Amino acid sequence: MCGITGVFAFTETGRQSLANLQASTDAIIRRGPDSEGHFVYDQCGLGFRRLAILDLSADGNQPMSDAAGRYTIVFNGEIFNFRELREKLVKRGCQFHSQTDTEVILQLYITEGRGFIKKLNGFFALAIFDKEENSLFIARDRYGVKPLLIYRDEDKLFFASEMKSMMALGVPRKLDYVALSQYLQLNYIPGPASIFKGVKKMLPGHYLYIKDNKVVGKAWYKIPYDPKKVAKNKLSYEQQQKKLVELMDGAVQRRLVADVPLGAFLSGGIDSSVITALAARHTPHLNTFSIGFKDEPFFDETKYANLVAARHNTNHTVFSLTNNDLYEHIHDMLSYLDEPFADSSALAVYILSQRTRQKVTVALSGDGADEMFGGYNKHMGEFKVRQGGFKAEAVTGLNFLWDVLPKSRNSFLGNRVRQLQRFSRGMLAGVKDRYWDWASFASATDARNLLSAESRRKVGKKALAKRRKDILEHLHADGDLNEVLLTDMTLVLPYDMLTKVDMMSMANSLEVRTPFLDYKVVNFAFSLPVSSKVDATMKKKIVQDAFRSELPAELYDRPKHGFEVPLLKWMRGELRSLIENDLLRDEFIESQGIFDVTAVRALKTQLFSRSPGDVHARIWGLIVFQTWWKQYMA
Repeated sequence: MCGITGVFAFTETGRQSLANLQASTDAIIRRGPDSEGHFVYDQCGLGFRRLAILDLSADGNQPMSDAAGRYTIVFNGEIFNFRELREKLVKRGCQFHSQTDTEVILQLYITEGRGFIKKLNGFFALAIFDKEENSLFIARDRYGVKPLLIYRDEDKLFFASEMKSMMALGVPRKLDYVALSQYLQLNYIPGPASIFKGVKKMLPGHYLYIKDNKVVGKAWYKIPYDPKKVAKNKLSYEQQQKKLVELMDGAVQRRLVADVPLGAFLSGGIDSSVITALAARHTPHLNTFSIGFKDEPFFDETKYANLVAARHNTNHTVFSLTNNDLYEHIHDMLSYLDEPFADSSALAVYILSQRTRQKVTVALSGDGADEMFGGYNKHMGEFKVRQGGFKAEAVTGLNFLWDVLPKSRNSFLGNRVRQLQRFSRGMLAGVKDRYWDWASFASATDARNLLSAESRRKVGKKALAKRRKDILEHLHADGDLNEVLLTDMTLVLPYDMLTKVDMMSMANSLEVRTPFLDYKVVNFAFSLPVSSKVDATMKKKIVQDAFRSELPAELYDRPKHGFEVPLLKWMRGELRSLIENDLLRDEFIESQGIFDVTAVRALKTQLFSRSPGDVHARIWGLIVFQTWWKQYMA
């Protein structure tokens, strides 16, 4: 695992940026603490940092060039079918000088051109320079497991794994206020936008090709969802389960190859338990890791993780944390963020990655299953809205009650009222508005009101509407729940879930592999009807049924728990001084000029009320942004 960065200059002015290549590589040392490398030729510069996963000798170092020196590659990721691809290339006469997947990618590009990328099974961000053609090929994996940022102006093009590298290369630090507006709603920034104007996240499954100073972008992969083909799926439910087990077992086996200590995250939920059960088939005494929450028993799933570990005889480690343990890591975690990202569960993932890295270098995770198979509460909510009926209508009829009752995530009753109010709103909305509402912590109006008058003028209404429209393009009034899942795969998965895991694991030099996101598994998942995924009584139905014999009965059809952290308690306690006397104090807000001081003050008032609702999540978004602002913009 590693990080990459690079420059392609279009003009003499652009060539001056090549001098910043070393600094941009240094900026991502935590992605690759084991080694670094650079390549500069004419108008192109490539940088690389490496975390050793396989014992492949110095020949595995990057940037890597072919024997003739014409082609040079930098590559971040893992290709799990590279040995099969290598064998085929050898039969065609290719000679290899290392055992690396990097060299296989390079030879495939030389042999087959840009179309080679469809043969890769893995996750990656990569760039290949061709001296003879003076061309550069840049690509990102199918689902956005590995990040890749792009900046382009008339003089040059930059690319990098992290914004830290982009800033070191010299991108203009100008806020994208449309992106900020969406951040204030979602607590993360959907691609292709970033917090800076001009810096774009390359979309998953896309590539760029630069030749003769012309830049061409193309989608090389899209999830092959076709509702007509789904309707004609002839596999019985039993056959679907058998196929899923077969595909997942292959996906896990491919991800167990490593010459360093390897383990698996085991939360106690279905997804990580499935990964553990499959990995334990092929790895005796598999290392597994869980986080326990001493002070938050409602969110502590170690009981279930222990059952799975005992069932499969894993070498299990529980990191039992207090709220104080969590709180002590807040500032370390926040200081690593180089773009505002306010999914609060990132803190738990940060600590889990840190503790896990002390014992292993690679960890398997269950990410992706919820988005593909319908594992979130909102998926059951969407199912019930579409089913309608007396119970659903009754919830809407009690709107007056949900409006007045206290709402809070920090109590069972308050959280239930909050959920019922959101469901009631969804019943009255169209599919696109409902999806956006359920994905957000704040409405577009609330986000707009949180901005100062000057900031509001910088939010282009047409641009904001266009970005929202692009995100929701897969949703149709006559579609089904699979369209909601497809939207999650292109919004929530790459820009929230995978971003969180990549950032927090890379902050601790840990590689995380995601078997559910093997493209064969994903393609299969989107060939299945909704009835195989969600019904009136169960979410993620096929995953639970297919692996029922592998898992303790106590795990079957359990309510889903996430990695929650006690934000509300902290904001009313340890974080109160930071909020009131530093990051959100009136004087700072006014001098900064980005936010409306009255609106921020109203959020703080709600925070300390008896009905805080989701306000702590919105304030956390502000805390994250302000911390980032002071580090990179002040």
